[in-house]
Amino acid sequence: MITVLFFGPVAERVGASRLELEYQSGMRLQDVQAHLQPRYPEAFALVTLAAVNGEQVRDRSLPLADNCEVVFMSKFSGG
Repeated sequence: MITVLFFGPVAERVGASRLELEYQSGMRLQDVQAHLQPRYPEAFALVTLAAVNGEQVRDRSLPLADNCEVVFMSKFSGG
């Protein structure tokens, strides 16, 4: 399984902070996004950052392994 986490306004627009997707051999980060984006277009309009297993990822063609944790979030500011 792939655990997908959402934070902040992305989670609000998805309506959940966590989803599970069945892992498929050869799966890449872009496949996870392509699967979820049509379901949650308003959420993915905000996505600017992705991470896999706690590390920020810029290359969405990154291969995934079973039991990976994927995070999608928007930029945020603190103060």
